[in-house]
Amino acid sequence: MEERRRVGYCVHREVLDEGKVDQLAEKSDVRVPFSEKIRESLRCSGPKLKSCMLSSVPVLSWLPRYSLRDNAIGDLISGISVGIMHLPQGMAYALLAAVPPVFGLYSSFYPILIYFIFGSSKHISVGTYAVMSVMIGGVTERLAPDTNFMMYDNATNQSMVDVLARDTERVKVAAAVTFLSGLFQMLLGLVQFGFVVTYLSEPLVRGYTTGAAIHVIVSQLKYTFGISPKRHSGPFALIFTVIEVCYLVPETNIGTLVVSLVSIIGLVMVKELNTYLGKKLPVPIPVELLGIIIATVVSWQVNLEGEYGVEVVGEIPSGLQPPVMPTASLFGQVIGDAFALSVVGYGIAISLGRIFALKYGYKVDSNQELIALGLSNTIGGVFQCFAISCSMSRTMVQESTGGKTQVASALSAMVILVIMLWIGALFEELPKAVLAAIIYVNLQGMMKQFMDIPTLWKSNKVDMLVWVATLILTVLFNPDIGLAASIAFSMLTVIFRTQLPKYSLLGQVPETDIYRPVENYNQVNEIPGVVIFRSSATLYFANAEMYQDALAEKSGIDITKLISQKKKAEAKRLRKEKKEARKAKKDAKKNAQEWVRRRSGTEEIIPVCFKPDSTLPRAIILELSPVNFLDTVGVKTLRNVSRLHALISILLNLLTCSATGVIENLESGGFFSEKVSKACLFSSIHDAVLHCQTDRFRILDIHIMSTYFLTQKERMYQNETQIQTLQRDTNLDNPR
Repeated sequence: MEERRRVGYCVHREVLDEGKVDQLAEKSDVRVPFSEKIRESLRCSGPKLKSCMLSSVPVLSWLPRYSLRDNAIGDLISGISVGIMHLPQGMAYALLAAVPPVFGLYSSFYPILIYFIFGSSKHISVGTYAVMSVMIGGVTERLAPDTNFMMYDNATNQSMVDVLARDTERVKVAAAVTFLSGLFQMLLGLVQFGFVVTYLSEPLVRGYTTGAAIHVIVSQLKYTFGISPKRHSGPFALIFTVIEVCYLVPETNIGTLVVSLVSIIGLVMVKELNTYLGKKLPVPIPVELLGIIIATVVSWQVNLEGEYGVEVVGEIPSGLQPPVMPTASLFGQVIGDAFALSVVGYGIAISLGRIFALKYGYKVDSNQELIALGLSNTIGGVFQCFAISCSMSRTMVQESTGGKTQVASALSAMVILVIMLWIGALFEELPKAVLAAIIYVNLQGMMKQFMDIPTLWKSNKVDMLVWVATLILTVLFNPDIGLAASIAFSMLTVIFRTQLPKYSLLGQVPETDIYRPVENYNQVNEIPGVVIFRSSATLYFANAEMYQDALAEKSGIDITKLISQKKKAEAKRLRKEKKEARKAKKDAKKNAQEWVRRRSGTEEIIPVCFKPDSTLPRAIILELSPVNFLDTVGVKTLRNVSRLHALISILLNLLTCSATGVIENLESGGFFSEKVSKACLFSSIHDAVLHCQTDRFRILDIHIMSTYFLTQKERMYQNETQIQTLQRDTNLDNPR
């Protein structure tokens, strides 16, 4: 590697405090009133209206400029490929949502068209998603359990589930929670709340999706083994379900298990072949489509349902459903689930959208994405769809097969439309075990996320803790409660890190203006008489007390002890003065005149405080560059540090701070006064150090010392009062 060429520089200027910097840079104090900002945001003009329209409906911006030559072929191939994937995934994920498979096809059609119009990402493929589907399934099975639809069959003298009534009610629940989650997303987008995704860190999202994937796998075990476990809800429901599945394993339907194993093995083998021949194939082998076609043909020919009791998809109605407004009476029961769905769906979509936007050099509008997803879910809920988000597998196929715009997504929706109108009924004999196998295979990527643990252990143990805690909380408390608990835990780690920052003393790198922690460098030297103290976190109410304790520990200054010594010295001085006053009264004329002359000198300033220890520093510099804000407790802490150290003759606490917001916090918090100005603020540590080492610092010492010492005028007034007392006692003339 070529050695970097060293470039020297030399700057010659005077030491600048914050006040001088403001003058030199001509700081502007112009502030726009809040009311003016509101009026400006509401003011409308032609260009502003056009810009607002294009940003709100992005398709109006890019579709007129669509290049058929550059994009049409790639979008066509990509759209057909992704549309083929939508068929098996939509039907499979409908099982996760506990609704009939055809509603998975609806969810792969209507929302995609809405996102095509309002979405700002060019590459992501929205539609059914495993995590969202299993969250929907938890709601539908909770509000419409099998036990609510039991009926007595006179022919068999047994109780059985009214499947038609149950599925109808579950579709209503799924549509209601989807509609409400869309309203939440739209509301958050309209109030510019897109930044909410920043609270979903990457370790949290990956840990959460891994935990949700475990829920998905457990929910599909009944289709793999052909058993009927009871549904459990609430905390630890997954554990209870696993226990019951293990209990029911002896009742496994062998035919269903064989279909599951053959499907899983076949899907995995062809997917590995896709990976191996990825660069040689123009488009990936549509393994899932081939799988459901072969399974449907075999099931129809062999009569798997009649001969072996293998559960199949059943009736798939052709055509489209008319719009139906969701049942408003259900909103109160699903409001929490709807909000969780809105946050999870948006977080996954915006994360994937930003990855591809960064790769291809365009910008994804986070607030517009909220609105686009919100409209997709709201309108989808009217057409009895369940909540959608972005799928990694479909997005990768859409991008790798040449898709460059959302035209590819629109074409994939057309493929689904054709299937729903004319082809859907052909898949009525498809075994549900095959759909479960498709789900298992598609979760391979999420299961590989367990490899994040050793990677995070090496790079950042706190992030690893967030990942593991999120996984455990999601598995134990279900995806909805687990998400809230995981966000709370992640926020706590941030708070704990600000409460436990690293405190250090800084020293100077020889012959430079660079300062580094003395404990980390052998050639860094502390400045004699100056303590430079730094905290690695901001200063606020949660760590203010620890900040003062760390400063005392690092500087070696026991303020309480020194102030106590100062008070004792002051009391001793007062006792001595009183003793001298009593003695003076007894000395009559001669001694009184001599005493008055000695005590009324105008040049002497008698200090109130004790003589400081020569080992104490002359100044303390608080290095505040890591501080990005100060609350009232933080400002009060700095004010107390300044006042208490001044009482023990460490008269000046210099703050190095360059953040305008922090300076404004100091001003509004009352840190500055007639005696404390911006002259104690510096933009660099070196400026503050040089200031401490100049004669000007000594002059400033005397000036500030007068705050804590008796001034000349105060001393003369006290002396005159004592003289008048002596005159009254000794009947002397005015000695002045």
